[in-house]
Amino acid sequence: MRFVTAFQRQPCGWIFAEATALLLPIGFYDYKTGYEFSLTILYCLPIFLVAWCCDRKSGLLMALMAGITWWWADVQAGHPYLHSWVEGWEVLVRCGFFVITAIGTAAVKHQRDTSASRIALLEYSQRLEREIIGISEREQERIGQDLHDGICQYLAALSCSAASLKTDLEGYDLPAEARVADELAGFLRDAVVQTRNLARGLVPVQMDEAGLASALEELTASATRLLGIRCVYESSGAPLIKDNTVAMHLYRIAQEAINNATKHGKATKILVSLIEDGNATTLRIADDGTGISKVANGSGGMGLGLMYYRARLVGGELRIDEPVTGGTVVSCGIPLSSEEWSQHAA
Repeated sequence: MRFVTAFQRQPCGWIFAEATALLLPIGFYDYKTGYEFSLTILYCLPIFLVAWCCDRKSGLLMALMAGITWWWADVQAGHPYLHSWVEGWEVLVRCGFFVITAIGTAAVKHQRDTSASRIALLEYSQRLEREIIGISEREQERIGQDLHDGICQYLAALSCSAASLKTDLEGYDLPAEARVADELAGFLRDAVVQTRNLARGLVPVQMDEAGLASALEELTASATRLLGIRCVYESSGAPLIKDNTVAMHLYRIAQEAINNATKHGKATKILVSLIEDGNATTLRIADDGTGISKVANGSGGMGLGLMYYRARLVGGELRIDEPVTGGTVVSCGIPLSSEEWSQHAA
């Protein structure tokens, strides 16, 4: 293999010269063996080398040279022909065979190069997509951390100040103003809770073996509070997601599915399940909405592409079904053997 690689790296002129040097002893050996023993197949070797390592034009030129060399060896060997047209036909057949060899070799080489380019482009696109997803996750983590450590602290401090203000106003016998300060403190406390929920959505708990279940449970509870729907979480078996990256992608799929169900499907009940059956861990999100086909409008939008991509990244399979009873069921199965995905995907 190294020899072939090194041979291909030579300039085309050198390759053509080396193929010509190979053609000459083939012709001489063909002459020495006589016309009774055909060495036609050997002439294909230099043609193949030139057509594969250079281009089709060079291969055709080598095919023409091979045809001339064969004809010379045949004549010198004293091949008797009953009619001159038979000799012409034999020359035409050999040259045609050599030309077909050159064209076929060049076509196969072109197809191989095209396939290799497509594979390289696909691998590059996949690496780029993984990098984009990683940048997005890191940016969400940064924003969530800033919300939790920054704005939440300011809002909590303002809530304490409002509560202190209420106490002071009550001491000055200003009940109306004290009630306003108390309402302000209540609004600030609610703002702290909502900001923390938003921060936790951007940066869920540590995605370890138990962290995914905890994060999904908190996600459903947050959806119930903020969206005014009934969103519950349940698990079956002992789901084992040991890889932090796999757990994060499953969490984002659940987030997107819940968002789709409430925003587009107008769902009022959502059930999020994490099931382990010994062979795979399956995330399942079922809702009672209008169904995906009635809201997609053939666009394939609503974040579905990203959900499918996340599933493929972790070696899983995403399915979206519409039961006859209504609603939508989004499921993503992760084979247990693929949980080490991040170790070989990088």
